[in-house]
Amino acid sequence: MGIDNAVEALAEPGITSAPGHPPSLAGFGIMFVSSYFRQSLLRPAAALRLRRLAKPAGFASGSVVRPKKRLGQHFLINQGAMDTICGAALASNAPAILEIGPGRGALTSRLLEDGRPLVAVELDADACRLLTGCFGVAPNFTLVQGDAAAAELPAGPFCVVGNLPYNAATAILTRFLLGAVPWGRMVLMFQLEVGQKLLGRPGEKAYGPLSVLSQSVADVGTLLKLGPGSFNPPPKVDSIVLTFEPKPTAPAPSERGALLSLLHAAFAHRRKTLANNLSSILPEGRLASICAAANVSPKSRAEGIPPAAWVEMAKLVGGGVT
Repeated sequence: MGIDNAVEALAEPGITSAPGHPPSLAGFGIMFVSSYFRQSLLRPAAALRLRRLAKPAGFASGSVVRPKKRLGQHFLINQGAMDTICGAALASNAPAILEIGPGRGALTSRLLEDGRPLVAVELDADACRLLTGCFGVAPNFTLVQGDAAAAELPAGPFCVVGNLPYNAATAILTRFLLGAVPWGRMVLMFQLEVGQKLLGRPGEKAYGPLSVLSQSVADVGTLLKLGPGSFNPPPKVDSIVLTFEPKPTAPAPSERGALLSLLHAAFAHRRKTLANNLSSILPEGRLASICAAANVSPKSRAEGIPPAAWVEMAKLVGGGVT
């Protein structure tokens, strides 16, 4: 059977499909499709057509990769949101794409069609088997099994995109904000509470170390807000997709660790002043000199100081101002 005929056969009436999704391969089995990929000399476009059909067997029914609570998995099923996320990511001019937590491959097939190298990082062994079966023959696809917060990755720069697992989102984002992996744009999904912290402004309850670090390194914007019904299983909270564009004025990667350490110390007790919170790491006279140089009062609370002033203070601390 030719590849085009195979695609048509898979799309024949009688093969079950979930509303809004291509026909499922439940009657054929993922293993058949994977075997057909590997035994045939497929034209790239035709191979991707098959992959887009192959994905929903597990994606729609949940029979192949079941969400794991311990991994914080909530698989995106909103087709419009998928298109918007991929469109924003692919608008980047980064030479390669890094997808974090591809899960069942909802975004992966769309991203692969762009043609740029795509590195997918997935911790779930079941998802890795599905992704390998569906996309393993694509010449621009590389799968890294591991924790995105620590896994060894190829050299960037990347456009980073992903529906981050709720229980690891902050650790994963922090790795990229600290500059360990070069990136040109990030399009990432978080639970709404985390997103509000990333967008927090001085004086707001949500404003904290993550707000300062992210806004010092990037221009952060809102792309989408999504309710629980956009996911399987539905989470108990709303979600938000944010975009991150690198700031030309961002502190150097070598300076960001010191900035984050200073922030954690300064925000340790939100109602206390800088003089109280930083007394254990900075002598009173040195703190007064640093605050004067950054035009900040030692009697200020951390939550009222803007990101630019924090960056200046971190440089002064690192520079040994007395």
